[in-house]
This record gives sequence, structure tokens and C-alpha cells, in this order.
Amino acid sequence: MRPYRSTRSTRPLAAAAAAGTMLLLAACSSTMGKTSDGGDGAKNPSASGSCSIYPAVRKAFDEAQSVSTTWTGPTTGPKAEGGKFIVYVSTDERNGGAHGVGQGVRQAAKAIGWRFQIIDGKGTVSDQAAALNQAIALRPDGIVLGSVDAAGQKDAIRRATAQGIKVVGWHSAAEPGPIADPKVFTNLSTDPAVIGRATSDWVIATSHCQAGVVILTDSQYKIAQLKADAMRKRVEECSECSMLETIEVPVADVSQRMPQLITSLVQRYKGKLTHVIGINDGYFDYTTSSLLAAGVGKDKIHFGGQDGTKAAFQRIAAGDYQQATIPEPLNLQGWQTVDELNRAFAGKKPSGFAPPGHVVVAANVHKAGGDSGTYDPPNGYRDHYRDIWGR
Repeated sequence: MRPYRSTRSTRPLAAAAAAGTMLLLAACSSTMGKTSDGGDGAKNPSASGSCSIYPAVRKAFDEAQSVSTTWTGPTTGPKAEGGKFIVYVSTDERNGGAHGVGQGVRQAAKAIGWRFQIIDGKGTVSDQAAALNQAIALRPDGIVLGSVDAAGQKDAIRRATAQGIKVVGWHSAAEPGPIADPKVFTNLSTDPAVIGRATSDWVIATSHCQAGVVILTDSQYKIAQLKADAMRKRVEECSECSMLETIEVPVADVSQRMPQLITSLVQRYKGKLTHVIGINDGYFDYTTSSLLAAGVGKDKIHFGGQDGTKAAFQRIAAGDYQQATIPEPLNLQGWQTVDELNRAFAGKKPSGFAPPGHVVVAANVHKAGGDSGTYDPPNGYRDHYRDIWGR
């Protein structure tokens, strides 16, 4: 079941082509004002929210956009197990998230003194199965799943664990924590509900409870469904906001569907639409040019995404419609997978650490690694893990 599937068509509307630029300009005459000097997309920095949840939401948003230098992860654990060999099986090395985590695993494996190898799953279920079988044949001590779905590769993972190979996942299930069947020591991810709430907190806080919201999701992925559910629930708690629509747009189809979809949404909701938020930054890779060509002002419609891609950071820094993203700390999570494997080798429990949600906006995009196009928290995680391992 795909909840919240829009009953409206996302196919091009005939009226969109006929109306042209003037209709778009009229449709975008929303009440949203210029962004605040603080760079968080606030409509009016001196105004107070008009809904009862505003104080709590504003506090949560301010905390989420702060760039913390405090390490909230583990500070104790087993010393480095020596002489280990681990294999990273990537869902697809063209996927920025999986690739980024893999680079973190590579760095951490070198730091702890283990041999490391990466195998590319090339983006298909069959190739990922082949990659896992290849990894098992190498007889490693541990395997890291880089966004390889654990349920979809159950048989291969069962073979691995039957041979005593420890398995840790990144985005291999919808939620963080151990997986019972197939047995995965722990799955790493920022809690999808936390990410969803943080996205909507940004919307509510910066619009001062005056947002008209459309959510984009791809519910064939459970993690996306959980994020979208959390976003919608939070917006609906805002008594003065308008939850306009949730639309299913498969991530694989964004290049074909998004340019016309954003045009039709702007027309459909006239001045009511102020924010479009999605479970992936990729939705907004294909919207900017059409809005610019139509003359739609950047202060009229605001985008908020998730994952923290390089393109998203660039749009936020340029004030290019997208004003927020909730990134994953990919390199940190790569180091964490190595720490979790070390705990598994030592017969200990998972650390239970899940990085807190962080909101990147214009005010902080140049901090915490934004200039490099990736979120890399300045909390000293590398040194903390080396201290745990005795390295």
C-alpha cells in the first residue's frame, strides 16, 4: 500500500503550456516575504508564530540548525581487534550516499589497521546479489552493506552469517538498530522520523505557521514512507498551516516528471503554495531552470530536501529556491560501521548511536563541511573512534 497517493494527476496540464509565464507569475503571488538576514528562510524575523506549537518548533529548529562541535556518540568500547579483513558492498557507486559512506569505511579501516575491499552492486538487485556472493567468497571477517536492502538479500546474508561473517548495514532497513532476520549486527541511519520532523519544523518555524505545503515521496521505500508520514503529521499539527497534498514521485523518474509537476503545482494552488518538501534532494535538481525561465521569484516558493547532496548545498548557498536540506553525516557513518564491526568481533553489543538530525540552511551551509558539498560534523569523531580503538 502506498499511503497518501495523490488523487491528482502529475502529468503535464494543458493549461500550463497555454498560460505561459504570466499565469505562473500570477500563481506565485504568495504572501511569503523575503528571507531573513539570518539565512534560515524566515518570512519575518521579528514576527511570532500564530500556532500553538510554534515555540516548541522554533526551539527544535534552532537546535537542529546549530553546528555542534560536541561529540554525542560512544566514548567507550573494545580495543581494536587485529588482523581483520572487511568488504564494503555498495548498492551502487554512482549513488552519492553509498559512495560517501564507503569512503568513510575505507578511511576508518586504515585507521584501525584492517584490510579493506569494495565491491560495486551497480544498482540492481541481481548485481547486488552477485556482489554479496563475491564478498562471501573472499572469506572476510566482516561485510558492510552500503544501502543494500537486507530483506531483499536475505539468502546471501544468511549464508554469510552461517560462515561466521559479521554483517553491519547502512540504510539496509527502514530504521536504525539490529535486524533479527537476516541477522545484521546493526543498521545505521539517522532516524527517519527525526529527519521528517526536522524538515517540517524548518517549514513551520521559518513561515511562522503560514505555510502551504506539498510533500514529495517515493513509498516503494519504507524509509521514505516513514519520513513522509512524519513530515505530514508535523505539518498537520500546525493549526495555521495548510497541508495541501502528498504526491508519489518515484525518485528514478524525477528528471522526467519534476519540471512540469512543479509548474502545475504552482498554478493549481495559486498563492497558497509556499513550500515543497521531499524525501530526497534529487527532486529539486530539475525544477530551478523551469521556474527561472518563467520568471518565478525565488522568494515565492521554497524547497526543502533530505540527504544533503552537493547540488543541494550549492542551491542553498546561492539562494536558488532550495533553502534547506537534512543531510546524513556519510563519512562519520562510515567510521561508525567499522566501530560496530569491531564491537561485533569482540562479542559486544551495538553502540546504539544514531547521529542527530541537522538542518542545513544558508546561515550554516559554509560551516560543517558545506563548501566541500558534504556534511562532515566538526565534532572530532575520528579522534574519538581512534581513542576507543587505542589507535
